[in-house]
Amino acid sequence: MSAELEDLVPLFRAGRALAWDHHRQQQRSAERQLLLTARALGESLRARKSIPHLSDVEFTVFSQTGEDGIIEWLIQNLPVRSESFIEFGVQDYTESNTRYLMRNRNWRGLVLDANVTHIEAIRNDGIYWKHDLVAESAFITKENVNDLLSRSGHGNEIGLLSIDIDGNDYWVFDALDVVRPDIVICEYNAVLGDMHALTIPYDPAFQRSIAHPSWLYFGASIRALEQAAARKGYVLVGSNGAGHNAFFVRGELASHLSIGDRSARPSLFRESRAEDGGLSYVGGVERAALIADMPVLDLETGRTASLVSHGQLYSRDWQARMGGRRG
Repeated sequence: MSAELEDLVPLFRAGRALAWDHHRQQQRSAERQLLLTARALGESLRARKSIPHLSDVEFTVFSQTGEDGIIEWLIQNLPVRSESFIEFGVQDYTESNTRYLMRNRNWRGLVLDANVTHIEAIRNDGIYWKHDLVAESAFITKENVNDLLSRSGHGNEIGLLSIDIDGNDYWVFDALDVVRPDIVICEYNAVLGDMHALTIPYDPAFQRSIAHPSWLYFGASIRALEQAAARKGYVLVGSNGAGHNAFFVRGELASHLSIGDRSARPSLFRESRAEDGGLSYVGGVERAALIADMPVLDLETGRTASLVSHGQLYSRDWQARMGGRRG
């Protein structure tokens, strides 16, 4: 490197540092504005003691599709015992179901993700020292989930648990017995329908991106999660409008909520992948055809067979919401 270029290196580094600092300042300013707007929305929800469906109180700050508003409304109307949360599958925590809960209400929490890089990013985020947050890297299975949570120090009583691991969601939820949250959010796979209690067969090493090229083969149907929840004393109170996150509350708390329609919605996502990894945009009931030959377990019959062999997957309501096509 020439002497002239060497002289420019410190200037380049200083310029890069200034640009990065400016970027972070812009991010912080944008986040503050989001929080102020969301708090105003949250206050407006206090007057809504009775709602038609959970999707009617949605708003998004850090969540993916309206969950921030739903969580805020539930907490306003439930006698929550503990201001603490646990969330599985948070990636780098910039988009999650509990970040707003922590930033707005100062709840303490534990977040888990299998990717070490994601956990490092969380620990390097300013929120990590500003809040009582613990981030750990772990590939969650039904064999290790209780041990992971027992060592977390959060105790048995927590306010909210969110499960989104794109795979063994049913099996992990079903295995949990060391915590009893007031609210549970669990991702369901609407492609599997609402007529049967279906889940992928258990594989502790399951990865959605490897299991099938379409990326649509994962998780469990809403009916499967309802059954797991019922065994634990929880009831379904609805879903987000996008149709992928189900909300459950402890049975003894359900009477505090006035919700006209507590059913889960189908999803309209067109997130299917082609063989080359790019999006193929298959939607509606046609998505099921992509994974028709993949094995699923019917929890009511104990039978493991191809998805197509289980017959009708979608109720009339779900068919209508997905465009009226049968599947």
